Formats: sequence, C-alpha cells, structure tokens
Amino acid sequence: MGRAVFTGRLPLGSSALQPIEPLILSQTRTTFSLLVLLLILVGVRGWQRIRLPARDFAHCFLLGTLGVAVSNYFYYVAVQRINVAVAIIVQYTAPVWVLLYVVARGQQKLTAQKIAAVALALTGIALVIGLIGSHSASALRVDSYGLIAALLASFSFAFYNVGGHSILARYDRWRVLVWTLAAASAAWLVVNPPWKIFNAHYTAGQWLFLFVFSVVSVLGAFSLYFLGLQYLEPTSAIIASCLEPVFSIVLATLLLGEALRSLQSLGIVFVLAAIVIVQRPTRRGNGESLVVDPIE
Repeated sequence: MGRAVFTGRLPLGSSALQPIEPLILSQTRTTFSLLVLLLILVGVRGWQRIRLPARDFAHCFLLGTLGVAVSNYFYYVAVQRINVAVAIIVQYTAPVWVLLYVVARGQQKLTAQKIAAVALALTGIALVIGLIGSHSASALRVDSYGLIAALLASFSFAFYNVGGHSILARYDRWRVLVWTLAAASAAWLVVNPPWKIFNAHYTAGQWLFLFVFSVVSVLGAFSLYFLGLQYLEPTSAIIASCLEPVFSIVLATLLLGEALRSLQSLGIVFVLAAIVIVQRPTRRGNGESLVVDPIE
C-alpha cells in the first residue's frame, strides 16, 4: 500500500489517490496509532495502565526517535525509490546486525550456525542488488539513495531491538509501545510541524487512507502478533513473522507488477534462510536467541 500511494497507483473510487510523501506517511502512522492506543488503554484501565517511571522516559525517547521513527521513514523512502522486494529484504537483514552486535559485546558466542547465517545473508543481499551474477555495467541497478535508505532502516531496526530488550524485560509491550510511539510522534512534530501539514491541503480521501493505514499496519499487526504469542513459543512466532517479506514480495508482484530476476529471487531465499537460522536457539538449549519483533 505504501508503494502504491507513493506512486499514485492506489485506487480510490473512480480515481487514484494522489501521491503522499514518506514523511507524512511515517508521521501519521505513529501519531494516529498512538491516539487510538491511548484511547483503548487509558479508556479501559486508566492512566495506571501506561504509567512509566521518569528514569525510563529517556530510554523510550531513544527507541521512539532513533528506532521507530528513523526505521519507518527510511524504509518508506526505500520503498518509494526502489521496489518492495529489495527494500524489505535489505531491512530484514536486521537480525544479522543484531547477531554481530551481541557477539562483539561478548553476549553470545560465534558458532558455525551463526557464521552460516551471516554468510547467507551477505550473499543474498549481493544477489538481490546485483553485485553477483550481473555484468559490471548493470550491477547495482537499484537507486543508490533508495538502497542506502534501506540499509539505514535495517540498522535502525536492529538498534531498537537491541535497545528495547532491557526495558521490555521490565514492562509489558503495550506500555513500552505507547511511549515509544509518543516519542516518535513528538519528534515528527518538530521535523514537520502541524501548520506545514495543514498547508499541504490533503484531501479527505488521503486523510482516510492515512488513518486506516495506521490502524491496520501498526495496531492490527501488533494485536495479531501478540495473540499468536499466546499460542506459540516466542521463537516459533518470530520465525513465522519472517513470512512478512515473502507476502510483501508476492503482493507487490501480483498487485503492482514488480518483477524479479531469478538471481534476485535466489538472493531473497538466502536472506530468509539466514533470518530463520539466526532466530533459532542454539543446540545446547541454553536459551540464547535473538528477539526481533517487527514494528514497521
């Protein structure tokens, strides 16, 4: 849907919806989701439901700005400038960057399983962007700025998964989500103040799309993911969530007509295999695993 609305190809009645920039899509996505989530949580259980000690506000601020806001924005920039398949598969290398970080910090040991995951991921990326299997003149045919944006989104995605681990161990996810969304929303108000939004003169159809998109892609996705966690072990749920790039690529092919070369498809398979390998616990059963929850 993001790709379609960026390119003006999203139908709305008898005409297509006018293109919307990644900035406003990222901003409204967090702001609308925050307002709806506050209405649900505070309306049902009161402010105690989202109460957070002052010492943890800075933590949530970093997660919301450098994590959620930055990853959302650069991912949508990537989707706008390159096709969905390349953008999402590059972002979904985040578990590999998390792995390299925890190994460098001495929090996990580097095993043959993890080395294989890194090798698969890097090979997959090289195939997807054309570094392998293409002549030098045609290599890196993807938009350079879009590719850099996808990489930045991947690093930011990895950052808030690493940074969010300790606070999620102390508080439930909905409480953390509220304050990270609040931080992201506040940051966007500084970058893109309300008067600039009003001066853009978005139509009623555009506002309706932005609201529905926000609720479906954030609150709907999280509600279903948490429901799955009630019935599945965390590792199984995370591996199942790796189907997200698969569905995104299939939908982009069917609905937007995006085409993939055979080597790009092989690269995508390599990256997905790397994600699954990284997320699986070690054979010793010592509980080591990387938790990478999607908050796109």
